[in-house]
Amino acid sequence: MLHLEIITPEKILFSGEIQLIKLPGSLGYFEIMVNHAPLISTLMQGKIKVKEKNGALTYFDINSGLAEVANNEIKVLVES
Repeated sequence: MLHLEIITPEKILFSGEIQLIKLPGSLGYFEIMVNHAPLISTLMQGKIKVKEKNGALTYFDINSGLAEVANNEIKVLVES
């Protein structure tokens, strides 16, 4: 499993275990799954898709942001 935190300047939008996340990167959408290589990416306006631990899909609309992935932990800082 991956641990995900999606944070805005005002609040935490999501914190928990997930199976995968699809993010709107500067060069297009990309997915992160378990054991993904470390990366840092800027994010553009679009939708974040999260497949939660139980299989439920959750979506977040964002204007921009930054994602960091390392050791099965994902931190996403967004302007929503």
